[in-house]
Amino acid sequence: MARINRRTLLAGAGSLALGGAGVSLLAGPVAAEPVRRGDRIASVAYIEVNDNSLLNPGQYTLEDGSAAFDIAVIFAANINYDGERAYLHLNENVQHLLDNVDTHVRPLQEKGIKVVLSILGNHQGAGFANFPDAEAADRFAQEVTALVRRYGLDGVDIDDEWSEYGKNGTGLPNAFSFVNFVESLRKRLPNRLITFYVIGPSAERQEFEGRRVGDLVDYAWNPYYGSFLDFPVPGLPRSQYGAAAVDLGSSTTSPELVRDLARRTADGGYGAFVTYQLQAGDQTELVSAMTEPLYGSGAHLS
Repeated sequence: MARINRRTLLAGAGSLALGGAGVSLLAGPVAAEPVRRGDRIASVAYIEVNDNSLLNPGQYTLEDGSAAFDIAVIFAANINYDGERAYLHLNENVQHLLDNVDTHVRPLQEKGIKVVLSILGNHQGAGFANFPDAEAADRFAQEVTALVRRYGLDGVDIDDEWSEYGKNGTGLPNAFSFVNFVESLRKRLPNRLITFYVIGPSAERQEFEGRRVGDLVDYAWNPYYGSFLDFPVPGLPRSQYGAAAVDLGSSTTSPELVRDLARRTADGGYGAFVTYQLQAGDQTELVSAMTEPLYGSGAHLS
C-alpha cells in the first residue's frame, strides 16, 4: 500500500480509500452541543516542535480575551521498538520542551489551552495495531500514562503513521491491539484528553468484541490538510469529530480556504477544527479566517 504523507493536501470529497477505510458521512444524528467550553467547537493546533514553538497558538486571543485555540498538540513523540517490545521515545527537541514545561507548556495551560502529546510510529515496526497481546498494550499505555502525569500534560494524541508494520520481525496489524491499547489508556487517564488522528492500520481496526474506539476517545479528526473529510469512527458523535484540516504553514493555504472549511464545520455540527504548523509572526489573517466562522470573533495577536 502506498504511504501518503500527513501533510498532503487533498481537494474535494467523494471517495478516498485509505487502507480500506473509506470516506463516508458519520453515522448517527448530528449532535447539538460540542464537548468543550460550552457550545464552542474545539480549535486544534498541531505544532511540529522541531520547527516551531509550541507557544505560537497562545499568542492569539478573541475579542473577549479568551484564547483563540483550545488544544495544542506537541508533535511528536514516537512508539519505538527495542527488538523485544514497543517503548516510548522522545527526540531531543520534545525532551527539551518537556524538561522546560514551566516555560513551554504552563503558559498555554494558564490561558485555558489543553496541551497533549502526539505519539506516532518511527519506521521500526512498532505501532498501536500490532501489540502481541493485551498485556503488551497495557504496558505501553502505562508508559504513556506515566509521562503524561510526570509532566502535567492534558492528554495524548494517537497517530498511526510511519510504523512500517512487520519491520524488524515485528507482527502485522491484528484485530484486537488498537482497541486494547485505547481501552487501557482510557482506564489510566480517565480525566485526560485522548484524541485520534484517523489514519493507518489502526483506522481499520476500531472495533473488537463489541468495544469501540469511538466510545473511548474525546475527539477524532481528518488527517489530510486542505480537505474536509469524514472518516468512520464508530461510536463517536459528530460533535467530537473534526472533518476540516488546514496547514497554516503552507503557502498554498489561503484565508478563503480556511474560512470555507470553518463555515462548513460550524454549519455541519462538527466539534473540532484542525490546524498544523502555525508559524511565528503575525498570522492573524489566517487565524481570524478560522475564528470568525467558528466563534463570531476575529483573532488578535497579543
